[in-house]
Amino acid sequence: MRILVIEDDPILSHHLQVQLSEDGNQVQVATTAKEGFYQATNYPIDVAIIDIGLPDLDGISLIKSLRQAEIKTPLLILTARLTWQDKVEGLNAGADDYLVKPFQKEELIARLDAIVRRSGGFVRSLITSGPLQVDLAAKQVSLQQIPLEITAFEYQILEYLMRHCHEVVAKQRLLDVIYADKEGDPNTIEVMISRLRKKLNHGGMNDPITTIRGQGYKFNHPCD
Repeated sequence: MRILVIEDDPILSHHLQVQLSEDGNQVQVATTAKEGFYQATNYPIDVAIIDIGLPDLDGISLIKSLRQAEIKTPLLILTARLTWQDKVEGLNAGADDYLVKPFQKEELIARLDAIVRRSGGFVRSLITSGPLQVDLAAKQVSLQQIPLEITAFEYQILEYLMRHCHEVVAKQRLLDVIYADKEGDPNTIEVMISRLRKKLNHGGMNDPITTIRGQGYKFNHPCD
């Protein structure tokens, strides 16, 4: 997953970045609401973690601003507040879930996985398309029940295309997915798509990824 952490506590944001990255996620960190709003509206984010107590604007107001900007990214609130009124306010503002500090890493990851799955219409931690299966928790792919050997970047592209299997995904969007805020060579995407096609075709999937000329790529088969 591509995760945006909007948290002004440098120790907590560092721990979140390290722990979530260790699980194979791409993590960006913003320390203010303004910076977080910019990143959430300009980069393809799978989910955002938002602290309530930000220095320039409270997290509830940021969530309202993101929803008013028609950003549909799943949002999880981090809060030290314990009252039910605060939780209700956050959910009514447009958050998908909340987590009270202090928390365990395992619970955070489980909640992130759950809201991302729900936003994509998936109820399990698996995405399947015929004989193809992507295990979102283990970051593994199998075809015809046989593990498929793919690189980390190939996995990220495949997962993203399958999460958005009804959409045409631009090449630049895929570059942003695998390179975060770094610049990448667009030819890299073409090479990875070509390799993925060969591996999937070899495993029995017919024409799994289509190139839409001048627009990007689309995963052809229905996913659930």
